Amino acid sequence: MLKQTLVTFLKRESSVGILLVIATLLAMLMANTLLGAQYQRLMDLPVAVSVGDFAIAKPLLLWINDGLMALFFFMVGLEIKREVLEGSLADRTKIALPFFGAIGGMLFPALIYTVFNSDNPTAMSGWAIPVATDIAFALGILSLLGSRVPASLKVFLLALAVIDDLGAIIIIALFYTAELSVQSLLIAALSILLLFYMNRQNVVNNTAYILVGIVLWVALLKSGVHATLAGVILGLMIPLRNNRESFHALEASLHAPVNYVILPLFAFANAGVGLQSFTMDHLGDGVTMGVFFGLFAGKQIGVFLFSAAAILLGVARLPEGIGWGHLYGVAVLSGIGFTMSLFIGSLAFECTEGICFSLVDERLGVLLGSLCSGLLGYAILKFVLSRTQPHE
Repeated sequence: MLKQTLVTFLKRESSVGILLVIATLLAMLMANTLLGAQYQRLMDLPVAVSVGDFAIAKPLLLWINDGLMALFFFMVGLEIKREVLEGSLADRTKIALPFFGAIGGMLFPALIYTVFNSDNPTAMSGWAIPVATDIAFALGILSLLGSRVPASLKVFLLALAVIDDLGAIIIIALFYTAELSVQSLLIAALSILLLFYMNRQNVVNNTAYILVGIVLWVALLKSGVHATLAGVILGLMIPLRNNRESFHALEASLHAPVNYVILPLFAFANAGVGLQSFTMDHLGDGVTMGVFFGLFAGKQIGVFLFSAAAILLGVARLPEGIGWGHLYGVAVLSGIGFTMSLFIGSLAFECTEGICFSLVDERLGVLLGSLCSGLLGYAILKFVLSRTQPHE
């Protein structure tokens, strides 16, 4: 009976969002009780992998953020490729609306964050935190609304989030790099060229790609470019057209470990905001306010305004079965940054040369902005859907 209940739960689209909430609450509980010291020691636990004189030594937190999250980005890379070649982004006539929505959804949050923090060069490192959308969380909340949700609305949200994630990946590559190692970058470049050559030669052995991908990950880890980009690059290089069955099997095999283990573990490791010394000054801090209003206000304004402009100018059109209310509800849901926003925040304010920016501010803004966006988006769509006929 318990096994059947667990299987039924895991099959629900909302299960990932529920697990992320549980992991976040558990992290908050530990960080704000007598277990706070143990929680911090666990995240700081040194972990090392060495082969001869070569070694990678990092605290557990960074193994999760740099290592396990590379698998998440690998799955994202596969999803982007599938969506572009045979999914919701394959039809060029349907790309315009989510594309313009995603552009607005990245531009306005960054502008709002800048308004709150333009006078603080250190805080400005976090300008990209509110530009991201958490695909799993947003789709999970949409699934809670049941069968009345038009399929075209899910496709629009998925396409919007995929383009949004692609934008976030480009931002990470361009703006969140440390001091670069030429030797490691050369090895990374050779690895990418080898992957590209294998793809053009129709090599369909996924294991061969993954082995080269591991070399690429280590090279990027040592280069100063964020190592998770190796996952995206590898995902884009896996052949699809001549390797369809194997490609889809590989993507499907990643869903369970990424959605039910890696993402909840990432949330647990990064959402433990200690509130013992919390004051109203923290709530009114420029970083907190910039992230919160960037996600909650900037996302919905940017996505809806740019989507509406594209429709009114004749560049795009509303998908069948979707009205303006549906569009606005999804625009609000896109403010759920959570996983991606926490990840970018960990890059923006990580410790450098022994100096650490307070993590309370950006994480608090991410949690509050995502929570408010999720609740309001759900309420709007529930109201809109209640006034329409149920869809089969």
